[in-house]
Amino acid sequence: MAGAGQRRRGYHYNAGFLTNARVRRILTLAGHDLSLGKPGPSDDVLVWGHSPYAPRGEAVAEATGATLVRVDDAFLRSLHPGRSGDPPLGLVIDRQGLYFDAKRPSGLETLLSTHPLDDTALLDRARDALARIAEAHLTKYAAVDPTLEPPAPGYVLLIDQTRGDASIRLGQANADSFAEMLATAQEDHPDAAIVIKTHPETRAGHRPGHYDPATLPPGVTLEDRPIAPRRLFEHARAVYTVTSLLGFEAIFAGHRPVTLGVPFYAGWGLTDDRRPMPARRQRRLSRAQLAAGALILHPTWYDPYRDRLCEVEDVIGALEAQARAWRQDRHGHIAVAMRSWKRHHM
Repeated sequence: MAGAGQRRRGYHYNAGFLTNARVRRILTLAGHDLSLGKPGPSDDVLVWGHSPYAPRGEAVAEATGATLVRVDDAFLRSLHPGRSGDPPLGLVIDRQGLYFDAKRPSGLETLLSTHPLDDTALLDRARDALARIAEAHLTKYAAVDPTLEPPAPGYVLLIDQTRGDASIRLGQANADSFAEMLATAQEDHPDAAIVIKTHPETRAGHRPGHYDPATLPPGVTLEDRPIAPRRLFEHARAVYTVTSLLGFEAIFAGHRPVTLGVPFYAGWGLTDDRRPMPARRQRRLSRAQLAAGALILHPTWYDPYRDRLCEVEDVIGALEAQARAWRQDRHGHIAVAMRSWKRHHM
């Protein structure tokens, strides 16, 4: 990440960098002067992850010798998904690759492979952050209701993802991996009920998932309520995922999730991996070390109330407040005998 004293021009060819004010602001504070035109060899070309528009920037970077920088959402993103209109509270800005592309190293993978991750203060911060996240039931999209009861304990939890998501293909998986995940879970746990967690974007109607409730076999149910993932993890005997970020969160709930793809959190000794892992991932990490790299050191976090870059602790505080307000207000309120002129203000 470029610092305030190391400003670099960041050329882009995706309208999202023009229209998303929050993303522009975070990039500007992180030292990127967003520009249009043709870059030089000392400039950056910014692309959004591996979106359909990313090849435009990739081609320009290759032709000009500029440095390709991939940008994506950080792991505690917002109350609701971006497709519902919520801006991000942080970004991953990676000059090497991107965390969900298992085919090549990313900045996060390199950090997890090479950083000492042995500083006591850093690891204590990671543990404290995980404790706060768990207590507040925060997740990537934190509009969840901890008062909703999960199914009866003892089920196997499968995590669905949205169709066509780049993290599936770049995590060395495909749509068939979800059928395989269900078959594997049934084979591993023939006596258990299976619960499939629906993706928030599927629940909101933005993008379909991989499972049709009309064709699910007996003993398999979809969980599409806004239930807190932590509560689902607490009652599950096992967790299965392809490349979902909820597999990352399951690790911190005490699980050793089974992975059917190659997500960034697999291959470090904290998951039950059913796919060959990259030879680059030889290290064994603790949960605190994984959290220190993925939540503290790698992302660029943003405080929307003070308009400044910040640490993950500040983002946790902001998301705690937003989630608390949503949980208290989401069912609405009733105002009795209110004068009509006051209604608009309310």
